[in-house]
Amino acid sequence: MTSSKVTVMLFLSFFVSSMIAASAGNFYQDFDVTFGDERAKILNGGQLLTLNLDKFSGSGFKSKNEYLFGRIDMQIKLVSGNSAGSVTAYYLSSQGPTHDEIDFEFLGNLSGDPYTLHTNVFSQGKGNREQQFHLWFDPTKAFHTYSIVWNSQRIIFLVDNIPIRVFTNLETIGVPFPKNQPMRIYSSLWNADDWATRGGLVKTDWTQAPFTASYRNFQVSTTSTNSLTEQSAWQTQGLDAPGRNRLRWVQQKFMVYNYCSDLKRFPQGLPVECRRSRF
Repeated sequence: MTSSKVTVMLFLSFFVSSMIAASAGNFYQDFDVTFGDERAKILNGGQLLTLNLDKFSGSGFKSKNEYLFGRIDMQIKLVSGNSAGSVTAYYLSSQGPTHDEIDFEFLGNLSGDPYTLHTNVFSQGKGNREQQFHLWFDPTKAFHTYSIVWNSQRIIFLVDNIPIRVFTNLETIGVPFPKNQPMRIYSSLWNADDWATRGGLVKTDWTQAPFTASYRNFQVSTTSTNSLTEQSAWQTQGLDAPGRNRLRWVQQKFMVYNYCSDLKRFPQGLPVECRRSRF
């Protein structure tokens, strides 16, 4: 490869990286604290947000804007050490009894045991579509990117841009799909030791409090924020062959629960979407 081509490639790489950085959100501008008062802190001029949990309260935030389809990226560093009993939730949701929701929930555990990443999709108020995973890294040591791609064809859950789950629009066979209700971004850190860790057997050790989760590099791509070229990437995004291979790798190696395999839970037959392709 000639030196001129290398120079051009390096320039393009720098340009793209600069554009990505420039598009990152600001927590002061994009979010409101919903509870926890001083336990939720916006730092570094709006570039970092921390949530804290103590024996008296957790904390949380929500986006000022609502979104109907798009790509949402957030870098999160989870509670370290003995996080048993805590839940760090990061999700999209509308409001009301027939709300739609797209969930990441991180269920804490004893020191040395893996977090459980819980995912779910609600449409028209109905969920019960849980898949759970253990991650292939320690999510407390550094920031990792958790993303939701939501378009009219499918919802893709990604961790560090690796797909872990796809929920396909199967309205043609009667499966509700979230497509009509704009949703806000929510996140919270709260105590759920009645169920979060080993079904509630392990309780929160308050001597370890306060527990802290950190957020940075929020980015959102929607029809109102991007050019036509950028829109098309997420509006039609699916999985190519390498993406399907990565999805299979995650689901074979790291999935610990799949509602589509829970015959005891569905003795009358698995949900219809479980019998169809998810890609």
